[in-house]
Amino acid sequence: MYDHIGIRVKDFASSQQFYKALLATLGHVPGYQDASQAGFGPPDAPAFWLYPSSTAKANGCHIAFRASSHEQVDAFYKAGLKAGARDNGAPGLRLDYSPTYYAAYLLDPDGNNVEAVCP
Repeated sequence: MYDHIGIRVKDFASSQQFYKALLATLGHVPGYQDASQAGFGPPDAPAFWLYPSSTAKANGCHIAFRASSHEQVDAFYKAGLKAGARDNGAPGLRLDYSPTYYAAYLLDPDGNNVEAVCP
C-alpha cells in the first residue's frame, strides 16, 4: 500500500546515525542524502526518509519495519538501545495480535514508536 514514509527530526545528523545503525539490522542501507533529506531502504530504493526540522516534536508516530526472522527483531532492538533509543517493548511474541507476531518496540530520539516485526 505504501511507497514511502518520511518523518521530521530535530537533530538531523544524530537521527541519520541512529537509523543507519537500526535499519542495518534489517538489511537496509542509507540512500540518497543531502542537507534537506536522508533516505534509507534496500540498495537503490530508499523508502524511509528523514527531514530536518527545528520544530519537530514527538508526535506519537508509529513506524513498523518488517523483519525476516526473530533474530533480526532481536538485533534491531539491541542496536536501537545501543544507538540511544529507549525501550518501549522488548522482543517477544504479541499473542494479542496473532500467535506468530514477534516484535520489539523502541522510542527513537524524537519520541516516535519504532517497531521491528516478524509476523
